[in-house]
Amino acid sequence: MLFEITQEDVLFLASPLTFDPSVVEIFVALSSGASLLVVPTSVRVLPSKLAAVLFSHHRVTVLQATPTLLKRFGSHLIKSTVLSASTSLRVLALGGEAFPSLTVLKNWRGEGNKTQIFNIYGITEVSSWATFYRIPQEILNSTLKCELPVQLGFPLLGTVVEVRDTNGFTVQEGNGQVFLGGRNRVCFLDDEMTVPLGTMRATGDFVTVKDGEMFFLGRKDSQIKRHGKRLNIELVQQVAEELQQVESCAVTWYNQEKLILFIVSQEDLVKDYIFKELQKHLPSHAIPDELVLIDALPFTSHGKIDVLELNKIYLNYMNLKSDCKLNGKEQLWEKLQHLWKSILSLPEDPLTIPEESLFLPSGGDSLKSIRLLNEVESLVGVSVPGLLEIILSSSILEIYNHILQTVFPDEDLPFSKSYGIKRKFSDISQEETSGKSLHQKSVMPLNCDNVTSAFIALNRGSQILSLNATGFLTKPGHCPSACSSDLISQNNIQNVKSVNPPPITEKSEKPSCVAKVSEEEKPVLGAEKLELRVRWRSDTGKCVDASPLVIVPAIDKSSATVYIGSHSHRMKAVDLYSGKVKWEQILGDRIESSACVSNCGNFIVVGCYNGLVYVLRSNSGEKHWVFATQDAVKSSATMDPTTGLLYIGSHDQHAYGLDIYKKICVWKLKCGGTVFSSPCLSLTPHHLYFATLGGLLLAVNPATGDQVWKHFCGKPLFSSPRCCLQYICIGCVDGNLLCFTHFGDQVWQFSTNGPIFSSPCTSVAEQEIFFGSHDCFVYCCNMKGHLQWKFEATSRVYATPFAFQNHNCSDETLLAAASTDGKLWILESKSGQLQSVYELPGEVFSSPVVWESVLIIGCRNNYVYCLDLLGGNKK
Repeated sequence: MLFEITQEDVLFLASPLTFDPSVVEIFVALSSGASLLVVPTSVRVLPSKLAAVLFSHHRVTVLQATPTLLKRFGSHLIKSTVLSASTSLRVLALGGEAFPSLTVLKNWRGEGNKTQIFNIYGITEVSSWATFYRIPQEILNSTLKCELPVQLGFPLLGTVVEVRDTNGFTVQEGNGQVFLGGRNRVCFLDDEMTVPLGTMRATGDFVTVKDGEMFFLGRKDSQIKRHGKRLNIELVQQVAEELQQVESCAVTWYNQEKLILFIVSQEDLVKDYIFKELQKHLPSHAIPDELVLIDALPFTSHGKIDVLELNKIYLNYMNLKSDCKLNGKEQLWEKLQHLWKSILSLPEDPLTIPEESLFLPSGGDSLKSIRLLNEVESLVGVSVPGLLEIILSSSILEIYNHILQTVFPDEDLPFSKSYGIKRKFSDISQEETSGKSLHQKSVMPLNCDNVTSAFIALNRGSQILSLNATGFLTKPGHCPSACSSDLISQNNIQNVKSVNPPPITEKSEKPSCVAKVSEEEKPVLGAEKLELRVRWRSDTGKCVDASPLVIVPAIDKSSATVYIGSHSHRMKAVDLYSGKVKWEQILGDRIESSACVSNCGNFIVVGCYNGLVYVLRSNSGEKHWVFATQDAVKSSATMDPTTGLLYIGSHDQHAYGLDIYKKICVWKLKCGGTVFSSPCLSLTPHHLYFATLGGLLLAVNPATGDQVWKHFCGKPLFSSPRCCLQYICIGCVDGNLLCFTHFGDQVWQFSTNGPIFSSPCTSVAEQEIFFGSHDCFVYCCNMKGHLQWKFEATSRVYATPFAFQNHNCSDETLLAAASTDGKLWILESKSGQLQSVYELPGEVFSSPVVWESVLIIGCRNNYVYCLDLLGGNKK
């Protein structure tokens, strides 16, 4: 056997099962009795951790990989661990991409390394490997510089290799394309039913034949014509890789007009120096148009360079490039003002932005905050840690000072932070924190341990919770098995079950005191199966970005109530069927937090921009208790029905466990970043999950507040985590939906083409996950991270979808989704087929909630809407 593998060897399964070299790795191990090491994704993505697992813990002896995958370790780690003198690695086989130059290969090897290194070549169409070449040890150990590329080597047993010119004639000397085949090396492609024995497949790879040896020139699509001359762009990459300062690099021919060199380096590179070095070794027509410094090369699931992702990086780089670079700190204030106006679409007038201006109240949102972050970092030329959280919570003056501290750390600031206009949370009125109501008195007893209400609570994302109502429940399992704490999926809790909402007899009287529906609100023609029609709308005075909480009492199901707040500081309780306002409470600042109900049903809990968490009586709105954090609370609370504790996060970077009956904070945990999204609770294991804008996903002990584990996702997490029986899923602004086990191991990630602010929603049987992306699509994946379908909306999808049973068709499950342009979409959940669409007269950032045939959602035109879902055939 080529590698002389025995049962003492350990092979690393480096290739995913969708990449044909994985078949080689699996069957080489099986046929020889060797061990096959399978590593979770959470380890694979961390080079230092992966190196320790492979070469320290498990002593891997055989590694097959693409050069790109090897480069991810970095030259230092390769030399000190992978190819060190004491490494366990006996065989390194590199294939799937152009083999590194001998100069690069020698630089990677530690002194005294004895690893056998192979260049392997092949294509999927002839079942992976076709040729091999072992680099002689004398060449690897030689100190002489070798300019020659590494040859492709010799055909494997039963393999035929030919080099043909453009006319199809065999080339004995010179350049041509490689063709591979063999009497028994046949694969069926696409719709092929029969393939003649001896079929030769074109590879698209070009080589030069010299003295009977083949040397790789490049892919067909790597040949470009630039400045009137033909160029192989892989030549540029090979030359750049040999520069000592370059850790790894890649080259793209962007839009067939610009040659872009992407470089990863651990050193502070000066672009002029790199260009000068390239000019020494490359012809003038091969010098790149642009050099872009990046933290790491993106690669596909098969371990190859992801060219599409590189093009996206360059496009973003160009979009964020400032017309005029910053010339010292004197220009920073002026430039920051310009960016502020530009991103918020404010008029470009000579007036200065007031120092106390806050980004979000000035018209900003989550996506615009990331744009401002990227623009600022592009302007100053360095990363500014913690800036995103400052943008979201502080004044423009404090943003300016924060940037100065990073860019000019050794100089005195021209402005003092003490002049900032950040809210003084210590100045909150005595009445606010005392729990005394500004309005009416409550008739409910304060001891709610003995006074409980039976009810069903519905929150965004198909979160459905039934409490204290065992006689009220119908057959479980017919609607999404998730609630604000994801507890209905846990079968070991008797009073917490997934329910199919029982039929409710709608009130016959027409709502007389509800605002008249405007003609601006209209169904969109073309939707035939279902119709959405406005039942009522209720004016809140300002934008409604919060999502509704719907409470359906057991004793009087027709008196269901919608609880929702708005930017007008108003918290409202509205009758679900009539739209009549039951009560209204004015809180201290704008409300984006969605309400949560207590386990006794007598209180609702909501966060506020003034840093307070309000506990209000559900029947009257009277304040029962007010808890103060140190910054804005946009997170929505989660309730633990096993203990009655409530959990919530704050922009003060802390998570809190609250006992609203004893009116105490049970625990407080510093999370290492702003907590914007809402926590998620699992009963088995009993974990509480928080996500931060610093990119951390944390698992917490709900009883003590102690951290169980954490995972750094790399980018801000605006999406709320969603957990089911096996996994936790969360969206990230890098466009990925991430899936973890309850023990913190990453299972898979699914990539979209835009940031994900939408929170995931699971199907009835927890077999599918639904979510939206800023790429304007609604996605459905299975629990293995495979796409089931995607639906293209007409704008970004910020809201969380809601899966529900069709009230008129018992065996059909539907999905409600909303795009920011105000459109509500009703989709068939299994296929993504459009059932109905309705357009509201304003932007929508609120998430829909559905009870039976009624949908509730907030809109930025200041109204809360209730719509009937009409049509469909009953079965």
